[in-house]
Amino acid sequence: MRKLPAALLLAGFAALPQLALAQAAPAAPAEPTSPHSFTGKAALYSEYEYRGISQTSEKPAIQGTLDYAHSSGFYIGTFLTNIKWLEDAAEAGGFSTDANLEWDIYAGYKFEIAKDITLDVGYLRYEYPSSGAFNPKPNTDEVYIGLSSGPFSVKYSYAFSDTFGVPNSEGSDFIEINLAYPLADKLTLTGHLGHQKYKNNRPLDYTVYKLGLVYDFGSGFNIGAYYKGTDADSNLYTYKGKNWGKDRLVAFVSYAF
Repeated sequence: MRKLPAALLLAGFAALPQLALAQAAPAAPAEPTSPHSFTGKAALYSEYEYRGISQTSEKPAIQGTLDYAHSSGFYIGTFLTNIKWLEDAAEAGGFSTDANLEWDIYAGYKFEIAKDITLDVGYLRYEYPSSGAFNPKPNTDEVYIGLSSGPFSVKYSYAFSDTFGVPNSEGSDFIEINLAYPLADKLTLTGHLGHQKYKNNRPLDYTVYKLGLVYDFGSGFNIGAYYKGTDADSNLYTYKGKNWGKDRLVAFVSYAF
């Protein structure tokens, strides 16, 4: 057997401690996860309807949403969209307005109360800039509570101000059941059933339903459509010849970031 040169042996033994240290060295610690998250969404709708009632008189709407959430469950956000219903209502009432925007601000706390059951409580302010010509103003304050589990959720909203400009309507409420059921890898079935009740204005009460599909293209892009219908009294919800509660198909495309 040939002998290895002494210099080569010494070099090999000198490298052993370094190799052992390299193998025993702990892995670099993972970057800590931030408790803060910021998200947003931009969307284009064929029509903006809220709780089954048209807000844009059958015209398209461009919308934006910005949200902040903390790992504790606290969240706050804002939503902005164009509207037309206040202009139509003002014209029908014999005056004019520049109120063509809706700006919502909301905050709440969402947390798990049992396995796979989440409780959500919060406050929502509907703000309509330049709506000072209305009396009462359409600006509305609501508190809400909701429960969600799997594809189902329920939510109850209570207004502690006059509701969307309806006189003496403090104490109005809205209750809803929602569905978001995955049919396939990127396809989701959506459903909604709700009832709007106006305090001291019962003829304005109505029920709304919606059924639709959403397809996720990935990278934040979604496209969808749904059919919505209501039993709202057309005599009370028709302005300038357009029934705001009319049954119709609504389509949209959105980008979340």
